Amino acid sequence: MIFMSNILSIFTGASAGALLSKYGYLAIFILMILESASLPIPSEVILPLAGIFVAQGIFNFYIVLIVSIVAGIIGISIDYFIAYFISKDIFYKHLSFFRIKKDTLDNFDSWFNRNGVLAVFSMRMVPVLRGLISFPAGFAQMPKKQFYFYSILGSAIWDVMLLLFGYYALSQSSIGTIVIAIAGLAIVLYLIYIFIIRKFEKNKIKK
Repeated sequence: MIFMSNILSIFTGASAGALLSKYGYLAIFILMILESASLPIPSEVILPLAGIFVAQGIFNFYIVLIVSIVAGIIGISIDYFIAYFISKDIFYKHLSFFRIKKDTLDNFDSWFNRNGVLAVFSMRMVPVLRGLISFPAGFAQMPKKQFYFYSILGSAIWDVMLLLFGYYALSQSSIGTIVIAIAGLAIVLYLIYIFIIRKFEKNKIKK
């Protein structure tokens, strides 16, 4: 109960660092499961913090990476199999709950059917969408081997990038270095987001 209340504290802006410091790898494991299962747990906060702890000698880089990847596999499996075994029509009836328009989802489904591999791989490196992409993959009944291979590949790149970001950048004492590093990461994430959106728009026009 205490652990769950600490998890919920992330939503209110409380220090996630205290959570990692107290519960160690268990915190990373549970948080990354929730994040990969589309809950609004920010991996772009959790993993850089873990990277800082690695730099301080509290965590081991490879253990954190393995824990994050395994947790991610569990999280994406939850969403994938929910969508895999539940009819898309049932999901469509509750679109208002997710604040998604049916036309938007139809366009995305059409795009996903043509670009499933690209979508699963690339969107694992886009905040928010990296978890949600498991649903269209499940609805389309994307082959499991293909789904897991490209999901793990994209997620591993994302996890390593954020861990190294925390290790090399945020662990520095210089405020200037930290500001530049955060700005650099924001630019990278923005460019990835723009690439995915433009790819989506380009394929929608071709439809």
